[in-house]
Amino acid sequence: MAAPYAIVAYGADGQALAAAADAALDEVDRIDRLMSHYKPESPLSRLNRAAAAGPVRVDAELFDFIAECLRYSRDSGGAFDVTVGPLMKAWGFFRGEGRLPGEGELEQARSRIGYQHVMLDQAQRTVRFDRPGMELDLGGIAKGYAVDRAVAVLRAHGVPAALVSAGGSTVYGLGAPPGRDAWDVTVQDPVAASKTALTVRLRDRALSVSGTHEKSFAVGGVTYSHVMDPRTGRPVPDVLGVAVLTNTGAAGDALDNALFVQGMAQARASVARMKGTEAFFFLPARGRQWRMVHVTGRARTTAQREAERSTTP
Repeated sequence: MAAPYAIVAYGADGQALAAAADAALDEVDRIDRLMSHYKPESPLSRLNRAAAAGPVRVDAELFDFIAECLRYSRDSGGAFDVTVGPLMKAWGFFRGEGRLPGEGELEQARSRIGYQHVMLDQAQRTVRFDRPGMELDLGGIAKGYAVDRAVAVLRAHGVPAALVSAGGSTVYGLGAPPGRDAWDVTVQDPVAASKTALTVRLRDRALSVSGTHEKSFAVGGVTYSHVMDPRTGRPVPDVLGVAVLTNTGAAGDALDNALFVQGMAQARASVARMKGTEAFFFLPARGRQWRMVHVTGRARTTAQREAERSTTP
């Protein structure tokens, strides 16, 4: 998944705590072996090579996860799309730092994407593509799923408090550190990497962040980021970053990309329907480097807000 994972955990028994952390990181490795499109022999890579030729049977976990990804794609109107892999390659963001593709190459890539062309058979537990050249890229959401699975392992081992991070872009706060009521987690400034844009408090909650600072390049004074709009085939303009607070890492990973692509007007309506979800948009601003817009879902109690979040613009 091209991201380092880290766990900070507290507990009464040091040996048991270390064993729990090892087991959680082993679970991350298992998810990576299952869902990585960087590993040629992963079940996902094998599926990508064969699914255009006919139905491919996969194990229940991978099938259910792909089904969940397609649900996020439908719910977002295609703003989140796990078939975006050909676009990432065309723009040079797969194993690279980016490049400007020609129009012909871009049109060819666009012809090979679209979640609507992934066909699932629940009874047979098979996946097929109805277009050649398609592939699934779960990188935008599998990191969060692996964080969720690591948290589940820690809970099963009785760990009362832990912070699980996937490269800082997806973070889950389990419980709270000793003497605190939540984990304080910073969100990087979208322009100046050494600065902090926002501090959130996590208690049994996830933070997911997507931003142009992760991967981008400039040509002719125009900056192109790795966040693709699958509907246009081009990087999203006019957004510097999106941070999402939600109940799970997988949900946050899907949402930060979807909201980034949707833009403010549509994103406001999307978040408004989601109980307990918050989003912070970092947008270019005339006369200063950026401005922040905070969007919340259906109302939560005052006690929940005070216990779980504080912001520092």
